[in-house]
Amino acid sequence: MAIKLNKEESLFRNELIFTVDAKAINIDNTLVNLFMLLKHNGIRPKQRARAAENAFIEIQTLKKIFNKLEEEGAVQGFKENPEAVELWMRSNLVNMVYRGNIDKEKISSLRPIHLESYRVRNAANTRDYNTADQVYLMLSVNPAIKEDLKNFLMEGWDQTTSKITASNSLDVDSLGLLHIIKNVKPGFLESSSNLNQIHPILQKQANLFCDDVRRLLVYKRLIPRNVLIDYLKTITSFHLSIYIQKLIHFLPKMIEDGTSDIGDDWNIVLDATDNHESKAAKIAAEDAENLINKVYDYIKATFQINATLRRLKLDKNNSENVNKALQVLKEKPSDFEIYFETQWDNLYNNLEEEDRLMIKDMVRYEDTYFDRYIETILKARGTYQYRYHIQLIDNLSQKNNERGFMAQGRSRKHPRRFVLGTRLLETLVQILVLESKDNQFNTRTLSIEELIQSIRERYGLVINGLNENRFGDADLQTHLAFKENVDSFKRKLRQIGFYNDLSDAYILQRIRPRYELNAQ
Repeated sequence: MAIKLNKEESLFRNELIFTVDAKAINIDNTLVNLFMLLKHNGIRPKQRARAAENAFIEIQTLKKIFNKLEEEGAVQGFKENPEAVELWMRSNLVNMVYRGNIDKEKISSLRPIHLESYRVRNAANTRDYNTADQVYLMLSVNPAIKEDLKNFLMEGWDQTTSKITASNSLDVDSLGLLHIIKNVKPGFLESSSNLNQIHPILQKQANLFCDDVRRLLVYKRLIPRNVLIDYLKTITSFHLSIYIQKLIHFLPKMIEDGTSDIGDDWNIVLDATDNHESKAAKIAAEDAENLINKVYDYIKATFQINATLRRLKLDKNNSENVNKALQVLKEKPSDFEIYFETQWDNLYNNLEEEDRLMIKDMVRYEDTYFDRYIETILKARGTYQYRYHIQLIDNLSQKNNERGFMAQGRSRKHPRRFVLGTRLLETLVQILVLESKDNQFNTRTLSIEELIQSIRERYGLVINGLNENRFGDADLQTHLAFKENVDSFKRKLRQIGFYNDLSDAYILQRIRPRYELNAQ
């Protein structure tokens, strides 16, 4: 069936709701493009086209740069150890697509370890599908933290003179990267952007992300730079995933209530056992299935808001327009249907006779022209958006990765479920062992119960759900599931070195900070 939609009707992405295109996302590409947005204050400059022989940056190009740097006396040892230097560049300095495939592998960009990383990249292989725009929007709710992050990422580079500055905080990888880009002037064309005119629809979630970034930056003189940037990468992907999951949960409710200001009742159970046959895994899989089942309603809600914005002739450069659309959707004015009757007639009349009968049968239970119009758009675009949103959630949740909180087996018997990767847990513990007093941070010890409660209250992630309302009438199997989950959670903490129960004394069984911090 070929339903002919115009460009505006086909468009799903709405920056006022979520800036991201539902595609396969690589979080490294997100950071590379985020650094570009931070450098250019929310504007995504276009890269000038290079000559054909320089269209793609390759390993050989970088080797020539280091060869020239050695001739200038900036580095030494390259000519004596070319193979070692190439291995270092491949593993530490560049991101690649099709890595390991000799015929197809290409450099996508320099690794996102410094703000200037974006300057050397093959743009076609570094697409982030506007995930960086969403992260930038979230950071923009707290300009001070955004500026602190920018300054940390800029360390070792003088923006005015475009020269490397003396800095003891720079690691060898960042220094090597700066030597590569110091003589590179790729040239950028300025472009327009609405990013500085709008704000995230989930303000509390954006503020939480900013607070997590702020807490990680507290460690910038204690943790090696590459480790801290890895934490930032982990927490960025984590928050993007939670953001889209909450949108899927909340957006239909926002339409129902007529406002974006609604209570946050979102939570999910994490399986800490790493065993897809465990009792906790079953509960976590049910929550993951519940999320997937809500995706279609989220897609429908977005198309409804987009259609209403067109009806009201409101642009997507003012966040207040979303609330106006939500209010109209709840209390439709008397002339609301006239516009959509015309739109429905246009769509319907452009169909083949056989397709008309099918569409007419599909919408026979819809009472209004608006509902018929939306159902027809969903028929044309819903399946596509659904498929790619599942992929988007998997990618942002770092599925089957220790950096993430989602897993899925190869068998249908082992469906998606929410889990807790050890690298994600390590990052969260580093954040939660900090406490703020008078705008300064100190580290503290935590009991297992305090950590579990902090993770629940801060992020909505449930490890022990016996205090949750939805498990108020829990049976014996549910009690056993959460007991097993808590025991597995303790084992994970031991694996990453935060928890030792060397004594039988309960008071001594505490999570201790890896880095001691006093009033910073």
